[in-house]
Amino acid sequence: LDRQAHPSTEKTIITMRAFIFALMLGVASAFVASPMRATRSVTMSAEAEGSRREFMVKAAGFAAAAVAAAPAADALVDYPGLPYLGGGDKIDVNNANIRAYLRLPGMYPSIAGKITSQKTPFKSVGDIYQIKSLTDAEKSIIKKYEGQGKFLVMEPAAEYVIDRTNNGLYR
Repeated sequence: LDRQAHPSTEKTIITMRAFIFALMLGVASAFVASPMRATRSVTMSAEAEGSRREFMVKAAGFAAAAVAAAPAADALVDYPGLPYLGGGDKIDVNNANIRAYLRLPGMYPSIAGKITSQKTPFKSVGDIYQIKSLTDAEKSIIKKYEGQGKFLVMEPAAEYVIDRTNNGLYR
């Protein structure tokens, strides 16, 4: 888990572990033999008072109440740059993976590889031309697509930058 991306993750993990521990402890204690009682009483029910079944019903009730009262997760549901990761007409040069450039003839694999392998984010589309390994022919291909408005620059998002080159295919 990327705990820096979701600050409440640490608290949520601790809460979940405590809940699971309490639930396991409750279930385990239902199967531990109880000590002999000093006084005995006669009951007419099928099971004795304070039975394991009664305990399990109460434990399940407490568990259900704890789950119902669990805090909401602070998850990022929709990434605003999702259409620009390769599924639309424009490509975000900071977050899109190498395969997004397949839609632009002449870009994949050499130019796309040079763009996605950069360690520093681009501040503008013009920063692409600062890549030292680009040839003049490659720069003209980029210029053609830049003129068509195919590229844009968004703030790098860690969950997408990590897979720019490998596309997550090896995981």
